Amino acid sequence: MVTASPPTLGVVGGGQLGRMLAESASPLGVELLVLDPTPDCPASPVARDQIVGDFDDEDAIRKLAERADVLTFEIELADSNVLEAVEAEYDVPVHPDPGTLRMIQDKLVQKRTLKEQGIPVPDFRPVDDRDDLLSAGEEFGYPMMLKARKGGYDGRGNVPVESTEDVDAALDEVSGELMVEKFVPFERELSVIAVKGDDEITTFPVGENVHEDEILRETVVPARAPESVRERAEEVARDVLSVLSGRGVYGIELFEGENGAISVNEIAPRPHNSGHYTIEGALTSQFEQHVRGVLGYPLGATDLRSPVVMSNVLGDVVDSQPADLSGVGEVLSTHGASFHWYGKREVRPLRKMGHVTLVGEESGTEPSTADLLTDARSLTDQLTFQ
Repeated sequence: MVTASPPTLGVVGGGQLGRMLAESASPLGVELLVLDPTPDCPASPVARDQIVGDFDDEDAIRKLAERADVLTFEIELADSNVLEAVEAEYDVPVHPDPGTLRMIQDKLVQKRTLKEQGIPVPDFRPVDDRDDLLSAGEEFGYPMMLKARKGGYDGRGNVPVESTEDVDAALDEVSGELMVEKFVPFERELSVIAVKGDDEITTFPVGENVHEDEILRETVVPARAPESVRERAEEVARDVLSVLSGRGVYGIELFEGENGAISVNEIAPRPHNSGHYTIEGALTSQFEQHVRGVLGYPLGATDLRSPVVMSNVLGDVVDSQPADLSGVGEVLSTHGASFHWYGKREVRPLRKMGHVTLVGEESGTEPSTADLLTDARSLTDQLTFQ
């Protein structure tokens, strides 16, 4: 129930997602408390307070639960078992559900769950040793994608295996429990930002994601795919939500394969990089939707204001160094462009430091998404670290 005294939302994680959650919660009168191991984390300047502690620090999570009315998380490294325990002990709801987080944290369990529910996924199998990977190569053919089952993000923990000669090197590159997926020859990588509310489900328009070296570079919305493909992607995303428990935003990454076939790549039980465009490009941002969703508030409208492109600002450095970015003035002076800085003091190679959003005109003839993408890339190329 929405009241004149909004609750306090506790968030495990205080990175850029926590920062943007706090920015979106503030107009609603909702205060955020974040838990993050980095003192003065990116969310700390805009959140009500920060508890310094690891994402799996049981004492720190208990302190968060003591001060919050509802708990959520912005990183999959949150400890699902501890969240489940404090939910019962402190009678503090946790959304999305810790059981959903636990399932998603293991990519093999995630894929098995989706497959059991009839949701299309690439062929996959667990990998225990070299013989398993070679056997998968015989079954799936090459290339394949070797993945760490737990802990990987932004391409980390994912290694392509191009041939039998790459097997040993791939196994040396990733560690822990492993799985392998058959390579999907895809036309596009798509994503749907989907939201579960108290008694409603809504989705944002389908986005097209451009990756390089397994890291998201740009998102184009609407996706440059046939309408039938976009409709199928949204249908699959809604099927995915039917499998997941707990309110909030879910980022669902998809492949558009041959003849428009859609399969699920991965799920994030939180706001997603490919949904950052919603801050300027949609009537309600994914971050406000997550706050609304986890608190049980009515969800906002997800309509696009105009075609939009989001471009990540990544560390273009060789070694770690203080974050001193030039070229921001050119972005800010461009009509329709918005700049978001994540407040990270150190830049590392390919680290996500911010993003640029470019929207179309609100009146007159809309530019094509291809034109917006070209212009957004030009703006981002002007941003460089000194």
